[in-house]
Amino acid sequence: MKRTIRFILIGFLLCWGANSFGQENYYKLYTHNPYAEENQFIQTKPDLSTPPAFEAIKSKLPSPSWPARKDVIAAYWKAWEIAFSNLRAVNPASGFTAPYIDAAFNGCVFMWDTSFMTMFGKYGTHAFNFQGSLDNFYTKQKPDGFICREIRSTDGSDCFERFEPSSTGPNIMPWSEWEYFENFNDTVRLKKIFPPLLAYYKWFQINRTWKDGSYYSSGWGCGMDNQPRVPEGYDVQWGNAHMSWIDTNLQQIMSAKILIKMAKELHREKDVQALEKEISSLTDFVNSRMWNDKISFYTDLFEDNTLSSTMTIGSYWALLADVVPPARLERYLSHLTNTKEFNREHRVPTLSASDPQYDPNGGYWKGSVWAPTEYMVLRGLTAIHQDSLAYEIACNHLNNVVGVFSKTGTFFENYAPEKVQGNDRKNFVGWTGLSPIAILMEYVFGIRADVPNNRIVWDVRLKDDFGVDNYPFGKEGCVSLHSKARKDTRQMPKIKVNSNVPFTLTLKWDGGQKDIAIKASGK
Repeated sequence: MKRTIRFILIGFLLCWGANSFGQENYYKLYTHNPYAEENQFIQTKPDLSTPPAFEAIKSKLPSPSWPARKDVIAAYWKAWEIAFSNLRAVNPASGFTAPYIDAAFNGCVFMWDTSFMTMFGKYGTHAFNFQGSLDNFYTKQKPDGFICREIRSTDGSDCFERFEPSSTGPNIMPWSEWEYFENFNDTVRLKKIFPPLLAYYKWFQINRTWKDGSYYSSGWGCGMDNQPRVPEGYDVQWGNAHMSWIDTNLQQIMSAKILIKMAKELHREKDVQALEKEISSLTDFVNSRMWNDKISFYTDLFEDNTLSSTMTIGSYWALLADVVPPARLERYLSHLTNTKEFNREHRVPTLSASDPQYDPNGGYWKGSVWAPTEYMVLRGLTAIHQDSLAYEIACNHLNNVVGVFSKTGTFFENYAPEKVQGNDRKNFVGWTGLSPIAILMEYVFGIRADVPNNRIVWDVRLKDDFGVDNYPFGKEGCVSLHSKARKDTRQMPKIKVNSNVPFTLTLKWDGGQKDIAIKASGK
């Protein structure tokens, strides 16, 4: 008994000593990263302003109308109300530089939560700079390029030691920033965020790869904490299991392609020449080593070079990464429509229903439907022009989320795949704001902006009367788009469009497409 107490006391003193004396006790093992040296955020003076209240800025937000679905509109406004209640001013002790939207989870900011929250936050940019929430991660970048996945908002300290397998990721910040650029054409921000994003990519490349060049992660590192992906004997949350992780490899391909797009806009092509080689080698690796032909699915690769049979939604990052050969596409997509796999009452579960560990109630990442992975699948389908399937899945998802909202008055961290039920944390906006805001706008209403090309694509699939006022288009643009009710989706919609800036509207409907020049303050 005395011996046990002595060991506990020694352990306490060692931990206390490490925490008390800080990093002075350790070598600072930072390798040189020239792009981290370009990071302007580290020296930025903090913005200590107080974020606005919802009621004060509600008039600056997009205002949707859908007379046949007042429940959807009510959910839309409630999502914004909760989101604005989660805005936070900078705590000077944190070292953060920008007011931000908080996931309201545990007092920390999360890399991939924040990346997804900005994707619906872009619609509120005229009211609050949601994109600036990512600035706090760039501010905390280490000299070697590392950025921690979870940072305490009290003192700005990292929650993980950087070489631990769960310390960072998923690497989707480039996707978030490119989404913002496509909606606002903000080249000033693009120039500023490019170096820290490239620095982080290169840190990931050096510190998260095996000898064959493939990438690894962990349950926490990939963001899907408890998915049954690792072999027996490894910890499902923390272990990398010496595997090549399918989602991590695909995210690196996607991010490398986006960084190349950024470099082209900034005339910095020389900085990303090595990424072209990485894309080619990783794409070949994924298609030759991580395609499980027995089940027509991309899966994790085990240490012994055998393939996993676990069908995780993480596989569908392949669509945004644009790696699927045409000959495989039909078989690969068929899992999304298979009622024994991903086509459940609430689509799309994060684990196939055919898996022995699938939980019909959700089980967190063992089958629950999550807004971020739902949005990822939808954007992937858009990228490969599978618009009808995307619309079908989006409507199903929105109806389920709104169904829960109508019963409970709020939103949840995730949803059950077999019933209309919210799971785990409630009032979660949070990334669940994607569903009643971004998915409503982009998939159910079918409105997608392409500001660098001065275009809005409007894919009208609803037969109901619907529309939106105060739709943000670039820094100054404000657009109203309305479609009248019609009897047949093959009928060209009768629309009314007003804008304070000129642009080209690409109007699409079942069986037709037309480009329309929209004049400023006209039709």
